[in-house]
Amino acid sequence: MKLSLRKTVIATLAAVLVSHSLGAQDNIKNDEFNPITTGVTSLSIAPDARGASMGDLGAATDPDANSQFWNPSKYAFAYSQAAVSLSYTPWLRKLVNDIFLANLSGYWKLGSSDNQAISASLRYFSLGEVQTNPVGGGGQSLNPYEMSIDVGYSRKLSEKFSMGVVFRYIYSDLGFSDSYAGDQSTGASAFSADISGYYTTYPIIGRNECQWSWGWNISNIGSKVSYNNGEDPAFLPTNLRLGTAFTFPLADYHNLTIGLDANKLLVPAKPRESDFEDTPEGQRQYLDALEDWENMSSFTGIFKSFSDAPGGFKEELREISWSLGAEYSYNNQFFLRAGYFYENEFKGNRKYFSLGAGFSLNVVRLDASYMIAAAQTSPLDQTLRFSLTFDMDGLKDMFGRR
Repeated sequence: MKLSLRKTVIATLAAVLVSHSLGAQDNIKNDEFNPITTGVTSLSIAPDARGASMGDLGAATDPDANSQFWNPSKYAFAYSQAAVSLSYTPWLRKLVNDIFLANLSGYWKLGSSDNQAISASLRYFSLGEVQTNPVGGGGQSLNPYEMSIDVGYSRKLSEKFSMGVVFRYIYSDLGFSDSYAGDQSTGASAFSADISGYYTTYPIIGRNECQWSWGWNISNIGSKVSYNNGEDPAFLPTNLRLGTAFTFPLADYHNLTIGLDANKLLVPAKPRESDFEDTPEGQRQYLDALEDWENMSSFTGIFKSFSDAPGGFKEELREISWSLGAEYSYNNQFFLRAGYFYENEFKGNRKYFSLGAGFSLNVVRLDASYMIAAAQTSPLDQTLRFSLTFDMDGLKDMFGRR
């Protein structure tokens, strides 16, 4: 087996393992099943337990150390001066036991005005160990992975509104070296940026002061990632997230937050051969469309993604996924969470419930989440996440009292 073919096999394997179509059912019609395909799909995996336990929701919830993924502009409204969080997710543990996502993120409020913050995060997604068995022996043990590192800045533009920007470097290593052929492994790199906004207000309902927030985040706007020495270009998972959250007091020290997020990949649909006539002319049209898709810039793809679905506006609506979640908190120390994630059956068919809990002290907070897939055969079922967050204000107070 040639090196380029083996690299393609590894890339395909990785894409299948983290693909949005993992939850697809066998009884879905092939002519209607048309999920959006991207490279570095691990960038779309929720990194932390809090957001995951509410059905992958976080565009407008209260800011925390993991807001870099959901909506970095929330950091400007963070209550603490600084915080850092470490999250760990064993991924697809029903299939394998060595694939995982690790995420480190945090922020620091700047200046005495308390209206701006810098933030950063580091993601590492390991695809475990992969054994190759080429014809004639000489198999290799591979450890493909994907990672990203980013820095961000957010600032209040008014007492109720903030915006943020993030710059990200992405590296995807799904290949390997072939000493016999004299080729060396080269990973695929890409650069991207996020832009986001967050608005929050405190309406009075009855005698209670509530909180109503809105947020949006356009993430992973950037270059393409090119696998196989540039022969297999792929779009980054550029995503538009819109969300709202409403918090109201149930009683003294008891609060309930209900949130809703909507997501749409801003990636053009890859042409399918089945959508063209089975004639020489149809084949030429398909190859021309495929070449146009491969040569299309990421920025052109963002605008084209709103109108290129073969099924028209109806199919464009199918590309929107929904997250509905709730969080109960007692004295901002004990938390219970639940949520539901919905993706159309023709666009990936990921549908799952999520549960979670958290416990917070002055210095540290521990969160955990558990996913229950709607389909028992889904490899996403029983996914666990854990997050450990350290509050720097709490550390300062603890050492200050000594």
